[in-house]
Amino acid sequence: MKRIITQEIVDRFNAHLLEKERSAVTIEKYNRDIAALRRFAGDNEINKELVIAYKQHLIESGYAERSVNSMLAAINSLFQFLEWYDCRIKAIKLSPEIYRPDEKELTQKEYERLVNTAMKQGKEKLAVILQTICGTGIRISELQFITVEAVRRGEAKVHCKGKSRKIFIVDALKSLLLEYIRKYHIKSGTIFLSKTGKPMNRTTVWREMKSLCKAAKVNPSKVFPHNLRHLFARVFYKMEKDIAKLADILGHSSINTTRIYLVATGKEHRRKMERLGLVIPMRV
Repeated sequence: MKRIITQEIVDRFNAHLLEKERSAVTIEKYNRDIAALRRFAGDNEINKELVIAYKQHLIESGYAERSVNSMLAAINSLFQFLEWYDCRIKAIKLSPEIYRPDEKELTQKEYERLVNTAMKQGKEKLAVILQTICGTGIRISELQFITVEAVRRGEAKVHCKGKSRKIFIVDALKSLLLEYIRKYHIKSGTIFLSKTGKPMNRTTVWREMKSLCKAAKVNPSKVFPHNLRHLFARVFYKMEKDIAKLADILGHSSINTTRIYLVATGKEHRRKMERLGLVIPMRV
């Protein structure tokens, strides 16, 4: 039988992912990655040679190596489900990053400017969302678990990727959220909802954050919801120096994932290198 990825196959795979309790965000991403492979394949049969060509196509198209690996992981998951084991392909072998590009690292001062700009522009809801994410380290998809009841308790129980964890809502954030709840007469349930009554999604928050960049004088490449989580991680680790505790707070299964969040910026790395003092001035 000719191996073609049909919509019926995609639907069955989606049902499988739901059964495995994958998040809506993960399922959406897998669907985008599978759709990209389907466009590349056209009417051609899926086989190892085609998938290798697709991998090369992604590399030549300028995708970052980590992005390519993420896309390959999605289609490998589909192949595993379909038992097309001979189609699975190896990820690009990556060297550990020793520093993050400065243009990607959101600083605390830049974060504060974003919040202040949102308030000045009358975007109070966005300002409070930014502080909620950055003040707890939650994922944007976990914002739905910040409920009126959780705020009053001072802690939220978050369910993500088949795991549960407790998130503490510190007093300053609790006061901010209680004032927001009172002001907008929110009686119960999820605090931040879209106009359609659904939990705020990443695309909406991402778009609204980008609208602040020019006025806040922050490079747009630094401004996206997940960077708030990175900022929380760096500030927490700088204070506590406990990577295991940080991994638990962030909901990471592996400390190696947490380490990625703590990679220094290029400027920080350069300063540390400059302090080594291993270059000896020579008289010519």
